[in-house]
Amino acid sequence: MPDRLPLFMTAPGAAPTPDLSSAGLTPLGPRRSAAEIAYAQLRQAVITLALPPGTVLSRADLAARLGVSQTPVREALIRLQEEGLIEVVPHSATRVARIDLASAREASFLRLSVEVEIVRRLAAVPTPALAASLRAEIARMRELHAQGDQEGVAAADEAFHSLLHAAAGVPALRELIRSRSGHLDRLRRIHLPAPGKAERILREHEAVAEAIIGRDAEAAERGLRDHLSHTFAELERIRAARPDWF
Repeated sequence: MPDRLPLFMTAPGAAPTPDLSSAGLTPLGPRRSAAEIAYAQLRQAVITLALPPGTVLSRADLAARLGVSQTPVREALIRLQEEGLIEVVPHSATRVARIDLASAREASFLRLSVEVEIVRRLAAVPTPALAASLRAEIARMRELHAQGDQEGVAAADEAFHSLLHAAAGVPALRELIRSRSGHLDRLRRIHLPAPGKAERILREHEAVAEAIIGRDAEAAERGLRDHLSHTFAELERIRAARPDWF
């Protein structure tokens, strides 16, 4: 008979049942590769228009700026190309794609379809915890708006919608929509500095939140439709401001 029992014991005919507490495994914690970090930073620069449409990109320059090798930059650019945010012209240049209105409209349709169902479901069974979270997000956005922090307002807008998805139990759909919404998000970024736009976003969020809290699914849907349609209602004026970006 051996002096020690094997680490993993298996009954005849049964699947192995490892005793992981004895295996010396410890939590690794969240880790991000250089390619993921490069992708996140480059995508943010494209979405916020820090890298505007038409900008020619050098892989070597980007790698030097990010402090990484060219390999993770290449992988990040491939992902952005798959999202339609980067275009590669063979034997010519890699550049930030211009805003594709057809893609923006498709993303808007997808987002509206999903979020209408979300707000109606949330309005059917609102909870005190959800009410508190929605009002806290709106209060945070109101404070950022009062400070004139446009980037903060944009981030708070995203957080509000992410909260809706999470509360409905479909947070992964938010990431799916996000991956398809690059052109739409840039269009909305152009519109954000317009006079009264940030205040309007705040009022629309309040209307949707209070309709959910008040169990009024019809009002929640109307508020959401109004909220998500305003940018396209101003499309001609937005395009006229930067025709070279389309």
